[in-house]
Amino acid sequence: MSEIINKPKIAIIGSRGYPHVYSGYETFVKETFELLSDKYDVHVYCHSHLFKSKPKVVNNIKLHYTFGVNHKSFSQLSYSFFATLHALYLTRFDVILYVNTANGPFGFLTKLFNVKTAIITDGLEWLRPKWKGKAAKYFYWASEYSTKVFDVLISDSQEMRKIYLEKFNSDSVVIEYGAHIKKSRDGSKLGQFGLKSKEYYLVVARLVPDNNADIIVEGFKKANTSKKLVVVGDVPYRDEYADRIKSNSSENVIFPGYVTDQELLMELYSNAYVYIHGHEYGGTNPTLLKALAYGCSILALDTAFSREVLCDEKYGTYFQKNISDLAKSVERLDNESERVLDQQKNSKNRITEHYTWQRIANEYDKLFQKMTHGDFKVNSKFHLK
Repeated sequence: MSEIINKPKIAIIGSRGYPHVYSGYETFVKETFELLSDKYDVHVYCHSHLFKSKPKVVNNIKLHYTFGVNHKSFSQLSYSFFATLHALYLTRFDVILYVNTANGPFGFLTKLFNVKTAIITDGLEWLRPKWKGKAAKYFYWASEYSTKVFDVLISDSQEMRKIYLEKFNSDSVVIEYGAHIKKSRDGSKLGQFGLKSKEYYLVVARLVPDNNADIIVEGFKKANTSKKLVVVGDVPYRDEYADRIKSNSSENVIFPGYVTDQELLMELYSNAYVYIHGHEYGGTNPTLLKALAYGCSILALDTAFSREVLCDEKYGTYFQKNISDLAKSVERLDNESERVLDQQKNSKNRITEHYTWQRIANEYDKLFQKMTHGDFKVNSKFHLK
């Protein structure tokens, strides 16, 4: 019992919960804190309505189920608010880690209770087209406010760190996300979509404007190619933008919707000729890492975030944000099969050299050790020794 008491107590607030994996945040919580659960007393706050069964402990990780308002705009904030109250009033933590700077205002409460905190800044939410007007202004304000009330900012890429330095004069610790190396086990599963290995381009993304699926689909249709395009993903609500993209469905442009079978999704990645990455405003994107980990050649939107992960031209090819350039890029890669094959052979090296989950867990371990032992000081918002 004394061993458990002596472990630093870490709370994670802002994800939907554990052990379910809904998106990048939940994957991060699962992969990172399962590796740290022997060293820390880990507590994860969960959205109660998503869990039919509510065990108190899973894989040595303690779970707390909170309630909130199930509304598109207020769900996350309401759940995080009640989670924060529980964390501050009913349990004493050594460190509270928040994901998503939408939760920035709660840093004020943690300051009042003198609890050490860190927050993952993630993407440039205020620039995403789905957030307009007041919502965009809120995300910008919350991100800026986070720099004032949290002890540590965590950026998931060097490029995101630069943005927070330039825009908010605030430094951050860079800890990215990770991925697991996998390879094809049963390519015959592609048959259900009428696909053959290396005869299709793949996109895995939510059908929202900042992932640029419209440009990818329209550009692919204009390309002179015999290969198919598979767009995995959707949105969980009726949406004019998503409906317009899906109206392009044909024998050569396939929309499977969400693919929840992880083995099937792995086969789609592993057998793709090229993975097309159109995400625009994030930092280190988990789907891009997964594509590398599964042995994909990458055609990415030309952003600083993509170039950081892909080491410029070493692991990827780039397209500009327009239909014509996407079409030309597809035609180029169709004619450069040796380049594509070389990238397929080497892409996993990028994961093993920098983006393993073990390395990510080790970085969080170093951070928590410094925070719980007082080995950090505030300097120009904050600076870790």
